[in-house]
Amino acid sequence: MTALAKQISETLKTLRKERGWSLDKTALETGVSKAMLGQIERGESSPTIATLWKIASGFNASFSQFIAESTQGTGKPKKVHPSDKNIRVSPIFPYDERLKCEIFVIELLPSCEHQSLPHKQGVIEHVIVTEGKLEVLVNGNWKPLKKGQGLRFDAHQEHGYRNLSPKRATFINFIHYP
Repeated sequence: MTALAKQISETLKTLRKERGWSLDKTALETGVSKAMLGQIERGESSPTIATLWKIASGFNASFSQFIAESTQGTGKPKKVHPSDKNIRVSPIFPYDERLKCEIFVIELLPSCEHQSLPHKQGVIEHVIVTEGKLEVLVNGNWKPLKKGQGLRFDAHQEHGYRNLSPKRATFINFIHYP
């Protein structure tokens, strides 16, 4: 089991124990199947980025809480789930309890679309494009952004990111929690 898979497994087990949730309850809250949750906890499966976001959202936890231990101390951002062929997430600053935020670099490969479930009420996302161009789904509408442009939105609604261009799009994703 990789260090990242172990961190995700341990965090999932800890959160379930703290809340007194069964796998059934966790599946209900996260939208991830009981079988998949069991495989993740046992280290038999490494969740995709989309699945990990669903789990974090279901627990009202930060995404980086699941990956912080495996990415700290490396001196550079470490990609989460490097085998994912469409989206790459690299934490720059894991969740900071005092500041209530976390910051990622996200790369969307050509033709990638990533939908995100609503976060907890009060969560705000800031997206700043550093390379290429992409569209951000906010309030049911896709908003185009290009290098140097940004967008801030309430993330307690369904939202998403897509790259319709033939080149990679890269953006900074700053997530602020209430």
